[in-house]
Amino acid sequence: METQVIKHSSFYNQLMQSPTLKLLMGEMAKKLNTEQKLRKNFYDELTPNVKAEFINGKVIMHSPVKLRHSQASDNLFRLVSTHVLKNNLGAIHHEKLLIKLTRNDYEPDICFFKTAKSKHFEAEQMLFPAPDLVVEVLSPSTEKTDRTTKYEDYAAHGVEEYWIVSSEKQTIEQYLLTETGYELNIKSKTGTVKSIAIEQFEIPVRAIFDEAVNLKALSEMLNK
Repeated sequence: METQVIKHSSFYNQLMQSPTLKLLMGEMAKKLNTEQKLRKNFYDELTPNVKAEFINGKVIMHSPVKLRHSQASDNLFRLVSTHVLKNNLGAIHHEKLLIKLTRNDYEPDICFFKTAKSKHFEAEQMLFPAPDLVVEVLSPSTEKTDRTTKYEDYAAHGVEEYWIVSSEKQTIEQYLLTETGYELNIKSKTGTVKSIAIEQFEIPVRAIFDEAVNLKALSEMLNK
């Protein structure tokens, strides 16, 4: 799927037809070599108490989030983790897991790995492959990256489902991976959202933003 997404991009087709392709490849190789040195320094300097990402050759430090952001993230994680653990579906992580892709490193708000991937994880592991589902909760400082660089990168690396949550607008956008990239499945403030990557996981959208609805959904989940 990853290769198909890349080959269907207009940029890929434009690049393949360029007479300067070989020259461009040489310049890109130099840039990537420099980036790899910076990336090694990034890994060497990482500390557990700092949330940071390596994106297109730059270290991005994240400031503390607003309360509504934290509440939405916590509410969703509570439901997803309960369902995943109860049904032994794989591994679910929150905030501080570092995802290593071909060029960049991200710390998604929430990420899920099916058992086929998570069964190979080790206790001392610090770098992880592309998840099967990623959730990013928008902040003013991260929204552009979440909607552009991460959106493209997650699709290119086969993340089959991507949720973008706005705690300000209280909406969820669910994107599903196709051969040509992500397609929007739903964008809603109400109703339910059903995951494709997480088997039989379906919740009310309001459960992400409303504590009472969250607790009701959690109770129903536990009593199934």
